[in-house]
Amino acid sequence: MRSEEARKILGFSPDSCPTRSEIKAAYRRKAFESHPDLFPAHEKSQAESNFKLIAEAYSSLGSGARSRSPYGATTVRVVRTGVPMGYGKGNRALITIPFLLLIAGTVSFAGLNAARAYKRQEKMCPSYNPFLP
Repeated sequence: MRSEEARKILGFSPDSCPTRSEIKAAYRRKAFESHPDLFPAHEKSQAESNFKLIAEAYSSLGSGARSRSPYGATTVRVVRTGVPMGYGKGNRALITIPFLLLIAGTVSFAGLNAARAYKRQEKMCPSYNPFLP
């Protein structure tokens, strides 16, 4: 879809240069107006086609890597993906060590509580079974 057609579908003039936030707001407004769930059953097919047309217009305007500035120059949008290289190299130990200490403390306290509970139960109900400690 050409950008002039997409702008016209979303309610902008063909020679306008809307920002990304304006495009998003216009898409949401148009999508809410023409959503197929808001129409009766006999008008759903027309509403679905309008909704798909609006979604296509939004994707063609919103996903363009190049956009025109108001002064006629084209600008390139820079997209950063992934995690910067500084993260994750030296900070791994800062996360791992406290986690291991937390696990070790939990296991040791659970063992102490279990031993204390076993001794308390042994005092309350002594067993004469020779196979039990």
